[in-house]
Amino acid sequence: MQSYLVIGLGRFGTQIALELSRLGMEVLAIDTNAELVQRVADEVTQAVVADGQDIGVLRALGAKNTDCGIVAIGDDLSASVLVTMNLKELGVPTVVCKARDETHRRVLEKLGADKVVIPEKEYAARLARSLASYNVLDYFQLGEGVGILELPVPGVWQGKTLKQVDVRAKYHVNIIAIRAGGKLNTFPSPDYPFEKSDVLVMIGDSDAFAAVQRL
Repeated sequence: MQSYLVIGLGRFGTQIALELSRLGMEVLAIDTNAELVQRVADEVTQAVVADGQDIGVLRALGAKNTDCGIVAIGDDLSASVLVTMNLKELGVPTVVCKARDETHRRVLEKLGADKVVIPEKEYAARLARSLASYNVLDYFQLGEGVGILELPVPGVWQGKTLKQVDVRAKYHVNIIAIRAGGKLNTFPSPDYPFEKSDVLVMIGDSDAFAAVQRL
């Protein structure tokens, strides 16, 4: 199971923390606002009132042991810069940051952020993808041409197992979860048989998604 540290629980940070938790990931969420922390406390692995600008606090919370740190403080440039520097100094393997504009993005990238997102632009791409594809339930862009897609299981896959369909080799996408019967099955077994009501959560590029949608 991968572990994530989410710093900043505004709308963006809260949504990221909750979605990662729903996908079965281990999530440590922190913010200086106790009310915001309380709102997610029952939904994530651990929620703590703490200041990510204090490297000692991050060290005490075990930030360096997480797989990915998400800096969701985008509205405060100085705070996001300091938190990003702290995470890089602690050796967090992947640091993802929220930026408010392109200038902010460039600053964070120069500090070594592995990925910087501007939520409004990301949402526009996500909405356009959903509107352009009638059967897409949800889409989240991870990078240039790469994203996570939620899609009803294609009819030709129904009744077959993951192994039989050989999704990765034939279609160049990875199924990271399956929504079935109201539950989320993360990293399903190769012997899992697809059912008509299943919703697939896949990661891949635009061309691969388009091929799956044509089935």
